[in-house]
Amino acid sequence: MLELIQTYETAFLWLAGISLVTFVVALALVPWLVVRIPADYFAARKRSGTYKIRQRSPVVWLLLIIVKNLLGGAFVLVGILLLVLPGQGVLMIMLGLALMNFPGKFQLERWLVSRGATLRLINHLRRKRGRPVLVLEAERN
Repeated sequence: MLELIQTYETAFLWLAGISLVTFVVALALVPWLVVRIPADYFAARKRSGTYKIRQRSPVVWLLLIIVKNLLGGAFVLVGILLLVLPGQGVLMIMLGLALMNFPGKFQLERWLVSRGATLRLINHLRRKRGRPVLVLEAERN
């Protein structure tokens, strides 16, 4: 094993550096993103599918969707590799899935956010920044 590490020392150093950078970026980026989610983002059972850019420029919208899905797919593949190599594999997979469009994505996001510990952490970060807690169910009159 030591011989393998010595043979590919540069590659291992790059992997360690990338792992450290992704970890630090995640520490900064996740709280920043969490406080910017509208409080009622997960209140509806389904996400509305109306996008202004889709109506104004369908070609640009299609290109954005393609690029976003390709980038998300690349993140998922790198994340799978990082599960066995040094790095933040689960984080990369989650980022990739968040970027991609697929049937049931909103329900998956909603389910993940509604888990007890996850919701408590998100709401703690939001309260700390003076933002209202996430509302998971629409109010019924």
